[in-house]
Amino acid sequence: MAGDDDIPTVNIRLWRADAIVLFDWLMSTDLNTVPITHPAQKQALADLCGRFEWACDYNVMECSEEEIAAAQEEVARDMGW
Repeated sequence: MAGDDDIPTVNIRLWRADAIVLFDWLMSTDLNTVPITHPAQKQALADLCGRFEWACDYNVMECSEEEIAAAQEEVARDMGW
């Protein structure tokens, strides 16, 4: 985006496993099928995916299927619901 430096930002720290799981889901999901109530929600998900592509300390784009499965297991262990 033009003028990105002028746009207020928020920094979020994620567990590496969460970042891998979220990026994998975003890359494999057709955002046209995700239920939304406003078009900005779909755009925000696309923006999040784009940020994962270049901003992660750990390059989630290069994860193997085994690393993705291990991340899914790690995140699922913390599910309390």
